Amino acid sequence: MTSTLNAHASGTFQLGGDLPVTRLGYGAMQITGDGVWGEPADRAEAVRVLRRAVELGVTFFDTADSYGPDVSEQIIREALHPYADDVVIATKAGLTRTGPGEWIPVGRPAYLKQQVELSLRKLGVDRIDLIQLHRIDAEVPVADQVGAFKELQEQGKVRHIGLSEVTVDQLKEAQKTAEIVSVQNLFNLGDRSAEALLDHATAEGIGFIPWFPLATGGLVKDGGPLAELAKQHDATPSQLALAWLLKRSPVMLPIPGTSSVAHLEDNIGAADIELTDDELEALTNAV
Repeated sequence: MTSTLNAHASGTFQLGGDLPVTRLGYGAMQITGDGVWGEPADRAEAVRVLRRAVELGVTFFDTADSYGPDVSEQIIREALHPYADDVVIATKAGLTRTGPGEWIPVGRPAYLKQQVELSLRKLGVDRIDLIQLHRIDAEVPVADQVGAFKELQEQGKVRHIGLSEVTVDQLKEAQKTAEIVSVQNLFNLGDRSAEALLDHATAEGIGFIPWFPLATGGLVKDGGPLAELAKQHDATPSQLALAWLLKRSPVMLPIPGTSSVAHLEDNIGAADIELTDDELEALTNAV
């Protein structure tokens, strides 16, 4: 496969009907330390990855206040600020951190508002393009959690609102309070547990952001289930897994993350792969 290495080949999607993003984006969780905690092993390389992503046409960057915490947002600002007109930064609030690998939902409205204010400062923007509720806090009414973002939206500090790790019913409940333009759930070729949500999002025109789109490498390892099929496409297993996601639904917005420029470039090569319906089915059945 001869790659043009341009994310624009993956097509575009309009978040909320008015905010265009490249469908193949970048997830900024891995530009932190082990356990998504602290500084990355090579901060300069993290900066290079982000800048290279922009060079390769990526316009959609997904992060969270809890990545580091704070580290990911700060590196994004260091690398990309002032942001190009077409760059869209999505962040999240609603998970607190007490240590590496530890995540605790906190959905109190005052806390969520505070975190958005901090993200505005860390990212160096006047408005968050897409703020996502990182997790629903079972101890706080959904209307109160989404309502906190709605208030900030009315104040001009938030453009669009999304959710992370939700069910169809939870999405519908949140929609009673505000327009929801995206959902972000675990989804990849090997884990399709969120298929009902994806189908609902597709029908409603809501962006679906699959996290762990490559199953953190397990799906695409050497000798894995995609190795032989990838050879037939003159592609890597990672590229084939991402191409499957892009083909699966027009609302799909994969955000593969990496701390390596080489891996980034390999991932962007997926934008050039056009699968037929038969190939989509074959891949679906292969895993």
